[in-house]
Amino acid sequence: MLYSNPKLSIIRTKYFPTTFRDHGLAHRAIIGMGGNVGDVASRFERVICYLQRAGRLRVLQTAPLLKNPPFGFLDQPDFLNTVVLIETDLSPLELIRYLLWVEKRFGRKRTFKNAPRTLDLDIIFYDDLRMKTMRLEVPHPKFHERESVMIPLGYLKDGSR
Repeated sequence: MLYSNPKLSIIRTKYFPTTFRDHGLAHRAIIGMGGNVGDVASRFERVICYLQRAGRLRVLQTAPLLKNPPFGFLDQPDFLNTVVLIETDLSPLELIRYLLWVEKRFGRKRTFKNAPRTLDLDIIFYDDLRMKTMRLEVPHPKFHERESVMIPLGYLKDGSR
């Protein structure tokens, strides 16, 4: 049991967790990844492959997947969540625009707050930057209150568990 919560479980797959080669791009960010519609684990693996091929960023490390119950709107399937360490030359606003585009490419439809989703990508951290605009807040607000971020994040800190 994780954090004494029997509703949480860690799942390992081919790409979660894993480490990739550093390409020396200018910035590092941690991206939160979540979803609960369809075969989420397979979709996450396809997203990682897509991000590696697309060239706008490079994945450096992934955490294992965390299966956890939804919050907010509760009448929906459990989520899989993880965090991904990336490097990029994109600015924070360029990066969030790109991530929103990737969500759409992988079938994300925004119907209502906390709705079920195929893919959710959020910037948790971007270098040591602190910023707040109408479109983006970094670090992600309330990340420290969410087990869906904090537990996977713990796997990136020392690379194992």
